[in-house]
Amino acid sequence: MPILHSYIVAYDSGFAPNPFNGYCTLATCKPDIRERASLCDWIVGTGSNRQGVRRGGFLVYAMRVGEALTFAEYWNDPRFEKKKPSLFGSYRMACGDNIYSPKEGGGWQQLNSYHSQENGSPFPKHINRDTSVDRVLISDDFVYFGAEGPEIPTHLKEAGLVLIGRGRKKIEEPAVIADFETWLEELGVKGYQGRPFDMVEAARKRK
Repeated sequence: MPILHSYIVAYDSGFAPNPFNGYCTLATCKPDIRERASLCDWIVGTGSNRQGVRRGGFLVYAMRVGEALTFAEYWNDPRFEKKKPSLFGSYRMACGDNIYSPKEGGGWQQLNSYHSQENGSPFPKHINRDTSVDRVLISDDFVYFGAEGPEIPTHLKEAGLVLIGRGRKKIEEPAVIADFETWLEELGVKGYQGRPFDMVEAARKRK
């Protein structure tokens, strides 16, 4: 039976997860989930309730894990070439998460990205945390709402679907997972549906 891993998306920028170009990918952050999630498991991200966001209890995204690749496999796979970031391109190009390639002799090359330092140089703290688990989770069975998602129903909240605090909530009860899948199916949509919170905020500030 699949397991459901729920957590709070503290920073919804379109980087982790990255929902663009036909796949939802989790390549950075959340090393515990990237290490432990199995194929066919669900990963569910809900909104942050921190000041300025106030999206606690709303669905950011849900993805059913379809593949797990190493960073080298992810880097070299032509399907994910467009997920290599260009900070001077469009919004979705800037938040690409395909940022790590192995160096000859060991270590990692980090592209200029959301996890680099402000001057574009590698950020050892992020490199160490991201690459502590050499595993990228990939899904083509997902829905991503970003800042524009629906509120999680009360019965699923009461079943523990929405985590309070840091870390992850692991749900193994088949009935709860089945209820979640039913609700998700009833939404009637899949794939990229809404903008990341940071994208919405950037558009608002330009007005």
